[in-house]
Amino acid sequence: MANPMKIRAAVQGDVTDVRVLMAHDMETGLRKDSSGSPIPAHFIQLVTVKHNGKDVFSAQWGTAIAKNPFVAFKFKGGKAGDKIQVNWVDNTGDTRTDETTIR
Repeated sequence: MANPMKIRAAVQGDVTDVRVLMAHDMETGLRKDSSGSPIPAHFIQLVTVKHNGKDVFSAQWGTAIAKNPFVAFKFKGGKAGDKIQVNWVDNTGDTRTDETTIR
């Protein structure tokens, strides 16, 4: 299982600023190890973010995303104390879900 994500969500006025740092290797499948064998592709394919159970952000990624990806976005309608839930699914079927409370 992957390490927990670092999630920060803060509201200013009617705009909520969300920042997420995901811990993931993000191998492209193009590199080779020291013995010359290809390292299998291992990358996040789908990211979804929910605010109190409603989708506010989603992204489909490929192999071009860097290791330990960082995502930042803003949305309207959040309030202090609301829940933000972030989920990713990688190409091996592994998944991780973490949540935080808007400050």
